[in-house]
Amino acid sequence: MNTKIIPIITLLTFSSIIFYSCEDNTLREYKGYAPIYLSYADLRSSVTQEQNVNLKNPGKIYFKDNYIFIVEELKGIHVFDNTNPASPVKKTFIRLPGVVDISISGYIMYADSYVDIVVLDVENIDNIHEAGRMADILPYTVPATTDTHFPMAYVDKEKGVVIDWELRTIKEKVDLNPTPYPVYQNYDLSYMKLNAFSASTGVSGSGVGIGGSMARFGIKGNVLYLVDHTTLKIFDISNKTAPLKVNEFYTSLNVETMFLTDKTMFLGTTTGMLVYDISNPAFPFPQALFTHAKSCDPVIVSDTLAYITQRTGTNCGWGLNVLDVVSVKNINQPVLLKSYPLVNPFGLAKDGDLLFICDGTAGLKVYDASDPAHITDHLIFGYPDIRAYDVIPIGSVLVLIGDDGLYQYSYSDVRNIKLVSSIPVVK
Repeated sequence: MNTKIIPIITLLTFSSIIFYSCEDNTLREYKGYAPIYLSYADLRSSVTQEQNVNLKNPGKIYFKDNYIFIVEELKGIHVFDNTNPASPVKKTFIRLPGVVDISISGYIMYADSYVDIVVLDVENIDNIHEAGRMADILPYTVPATTDTHFPMAYVDKEKGVVIDWELRTIKEKVDLNPTPYPVYQNYDLSYMKLNAFSASTGVSGSGVGIGGSMARFGIKGNVLYLVDHTTLKIFDISNKTAPLKVNEFYTSLNVETMFLTDKTMFLGTTTGMLVYDISNPAFPFPQALFTHAKSCDPVIVSDTLAYITQRTGTNCGWGLNVLDVVSVKNINQPVLLKSYPLVNPFGLAKDGDLLFICDGTAGLKVYDASDPAHITDHLIFGYPDIRAYDVIPIGSVLVLIGDDGLYQYSYSDVRNIKLVSSIPVVK
């Protein structure tokens, strides 16, 4: 699954452009993708609730208080009551343009919305509403196109955010001084105990939810963390509906994912794992760097071991398709214990000694990871038909998200994982 946003600063390529002299400027004409804008005013008045909206393009998943939240990439958030995993109930759809990541503390949700961070009150699922907003806090991004044969036109950020593209003949008036050529997009970005069956009444005011291994948002106490490319942003959420930005760090590496433990933050980057001490949550202190070949890189940590999947075939690089097991017993000096070849791994999760890996076309793999030096020698079972992007184990239920929908499996018998329910994509 590919997160369908790209930076506004990208590779610029010249192709099929006709210039006409026109006094102090030039008319440039070519066939390409013209941006479709959503004004900032409309962006900031667009949060609504809708019913009977089908899942079409699933992204990140999040779990809290028997509710599953599924991001519909760049469109909004589906909410399901999962009190009974065998029969999840569709509750609502939150229309939120530009959303990719979410995180919840108590009954307050934090979500990105193009250049903004939006604060949503989700205590009453029937009355979810915007409770705050931090405007212009995130980098300007544009949607990707699936067609790489035509350039993307110049984007005027003053007009609003770009929500889509229209293929047509484009005429642009530009200065005679050197100007950027049309922008091409020719790569993809891959930037994500259910035993109580009592009726669920809403999201509680305590605790923090659970995200997948692809998450870029994280919460520690009264601090919200957000990683975006080379920046770690830190917000004080003591007043949950009015976050206050208190810090920002330049990581120097392209950060993709975040995993938090009690006192440590682990950031998965395209070239390694960054480790920060968050004993003082508002002021992370860099502790260590573990490097690997350039590739996409989610990371999870269990006890004194970090598990890092790397995959090729994306803009992240051309490294290896492997699982790295890294000792973080000495947090200041991570040590590689073993690398295991895989097919094309994405997200992963761990429950006790069970290690779940979403291994691309090879499907879901379940390992006994009790011996970190011989993990792939202890494949409990492989499920080649289960194609997933990320996974969250909750009790004995495995929640998976993939291009074709959300699936829940019971793994009480790990050698005989059984499908409990599914929420399919409807095109």
